[in-house]
Amino acid sequence: MEPRLNFFGNAFAGKVLRHINTANKVVTESTLPTTTQELVKIRASQINGCGFCTDMHTKDATHAGETQQRLNLVAAWREATVFTDAERAALELTEQGTRTADAAGGVTDEAWNNATKHYDEDQLAALISLIAVINAYNRINVINQQPAGSYQPGQFG
Repeated sequence: MEPRLNFFGNAFAGKVLRHINTANKVVTESTLPTTTQELVKIRASQINGCGFCTDMHTKDATHAGETQQRLNLVAAWREATVFTDAERAALELTEQGTRTADAAGGVTDEAWNNATKHYDEDQLAALISLIAVINAYNRINVINQQPAGSYQPGQFG
């Protein structure tokens, strides 16, 4: 499988990616727990059908010490007992924030209020931003049909 466009080698696309990467770096450096960040990226990528990002973030999470059991259960987090209440709140916000087209009401007050129990204002801003950023990456890769499977942790610096 070949991507539709060499997005990583295109000068214009490179400019766009640099801006998205800068936003991602701000979130990465926030106080939002790294484990939560990876779970959010994985769940949004699963929902969006982004194989490239699912491959990348499961490998990055494994490299950072995440367990295979938890990674296997991200898609079924509601029924899984391996996630903290804070992680569950972040995963719910991720699902609702990613599926805005499917849910005319957007993110429910219940999901938002639950997240506010576990995260401070800066972490909530980071969480919202992370959901937006990973959705942008997902859409680029899905539209471009970016192949999945060959990512190596740290490949993009």
